[in-house]
Order: sequence, then structure tokens, then C-alpha cells
Amino acid sequence: MGRVYLDWNATAPLRQEVRAAMLAALDVAGNPSSVHAEGRAARALVERARGEVAALVGCKPSEVVFTSGATEAAGILAHVPPHGAVCVDETAHDALWAHLDLTHAEGGANVLAKGLANSETGVITEPPARDEDGAYPYGAIRCGSLFLDVTQAAGRIPWSFHWSGADMACVSAHKIGGPKGVGALIVREGLDIGAVQKGGGQELGRRSGTENVAGIAGFGAAATAALRDMDAGVWAGVEKLRNILESSLASGAKGTIFVGNDRPRLPNTSCFVTPGWKGETQVMQMDLAGFAVSSGSACSSGKVKTPRVLAAMGLDQAAAESALRVSLGPETTEEDVLRFAETWLRHEKKFRQRAA
Repeated sequence: MGRVYLDWNATAPLRQEVRAAMLAALDVAGNPSSVHAEGRAARALVERARGEVAALVGCKPSEVVFTSGATEAAGILAHVPPHGAVCVDETAHDALWAHLDLTHAEGGANVLAKGLANSETGVITEPPARDEDGAYPYGAIRCGSLFLDVTQAAGRIPWSFHWSGADMACVSAHKIGGPKGVGALIVREGLDIGAVQKGGGQELGRRSGTENVAGIAGFGAAATAALRDMDAGVWAGVEKLRNILESSLASGAKGTIFVGNDRPRLPNTSCFVTPGWKGETQVMQMDLAGFAVSSGSACSSGKVKTPRVLAAMGLDQAAAESALRVSLGPETTEEDVLRFAETWLRHEKKFRQRAA
């Protein structure tokens, strides 16, 4: 039997319509900033994709700023005036945590950054509301703006930038079946912020550099396909498979803990802990058995450190280091999850026998 890919939160396989859109864009020779016919053809591809991404995340096309990915988009946190403190939710991705700065927080902070859905557990948290003073609370600190990381949520659960109340957001193409290396910063119209990258003034001066036309075209095609799948209820089917997987594992592994299964979660994500059985060991064993899974965020793989997100959810270090993440997608089948469950349970039984 062939390999089974169960790591969709790390990256989704490239969609066929995305591949076609990118190949077509590669044949367009012009620079999007040039005024001649070739340049205008390239510009048309960029603007079409801008509208497609805007439709997916529920914003105006003019609020979409193309970047090299969600990590670069999060770089705007360092430039929101007046360049004071940045508060970051404890379960946010490392791309946001890299900008944590509370050194000037006594008088409040510029921005609160948080993830709408956690990549490791799939747990969904509602965006905070402004308080009576128009600020976002972060403990005793009041933050002026809200930045949401919707990288895992976009295209999987209903969400709209406009009704979320967020001032800024980031999204990435490769999580929805688009190409790697392209994403977007969403900025509320009228918000005065700096530039993610300075230079020639592309993207209305917010992200300079010649646009990645093929990547952006692929992003747009992926956004359209993702919106179509969501409207068709595809992710409800994925959620059923996730539930089948967890029921199968729970029936044979009584000591395994399913993280966040009592909270709202992404429909495709299962994070479970078998105390004492290292997550990295499980990943290697499953890989050799033909299954691609993860022990956490792909950005953290290979790093020896305390699993911050799981620790923030109340797990001790030993338990957090024993977590495995399985993330499904529209191409996952019931046969895939049942094969995985059977294989994992076989290895789990051997682990218990060795540990006895």
C-alpha cells in the first residue's frame, strides 16, 4: 500500500487547479509594475488573485497585502506605531511569539496578537472583544489593535475579517492547497501602519519587492477552491473521519489523552498524548510504517524544547513531549484513518509491553 499523508496542518498538497494557474502565470512575461501590455497582463493576474483571497477571508481586495507567507506578514507587529509593546497570546504560533515585547507595556500596548485556531491542537478561540475604552484586554494591559493569525482557520471554518473585529490578520497559501512561499497580510482599511518591507513601494507601499506573480496566482486559485469546498460542506466529512479516528484509538488505548476534544476544534485536527511515549519516537515509527504525521508545529520540528502550547493548556512537560498530531484533509479516506489507527495501536501495545 502507498503512503498516507496525515499532516495537513503542516502543509496541504498542491491542488491541481493551483498547479494549472501557476503554470499559466509563468508564461506571462511582464512585471506587474510595468505599464505596457505585458505588465498589465501580470498586474491583472495579481489583482484577480487579490479579489479571490479577499473573498475567502471576508475583506476588501484593497485590504490584502501579498507577502512571502504568514511569518513575513506577522513582521508588521514590529512596525505598528508608536512602536511600543506587543502582547502575544500564550498559545500563539512562534511567528507571533517572536514579536513579544512587554518592555513598554505600563501605559498599554500597540497590539494584541493571537491565533484563531491553534496549529498543534486545533483548538479554536473566539477573538476578544474591545472593552468599554475601545481597547483589547490582555490581563491588566490594554492593547490598541488586534492581530489574528488565521493561517489554520481560513478555508476550514467560517470566518470573516470584517465581522471578527480584527485590525490585521495573516494567512498562508500552502495551508489551503496553494504554493509554499506566498501569503497575505490583511490590514483594515484606514489603519495607519508601517511597511513590512521597504523598497520600491509595491503593495501600496506596505510590502515592497516585485510580486511573485505565479505564486500569487496559485494562492488565488487555492482560495477559490477552498471557499468552494467550505460551501460544499467538505470539512464536515473530514470531521466525521477525525471522530472515527479518535474513537478507534480510544477503544484500544485507554491511557491516551485527547487534547482539546472538549472544546471547539478545527474539523481535521487530533492531538493526543500517551504519557511516556515520546512524540518524536511515534513520528519516526509511523513514518517507517508509511504514515506522515507530526509531533507539533512544522516550524518547531527538530528543536529540543518544552512544548509551549501544550504546557499552556495544563499538560506537564513529560506529557506534552508525548503528543502526536494527526491532521486530515479533503483527500483523506476512511480507509486511511482506519489503517493508521490499526498501525498506531499495534505500536502502542508494544510500547506498553516494554514499559510494563
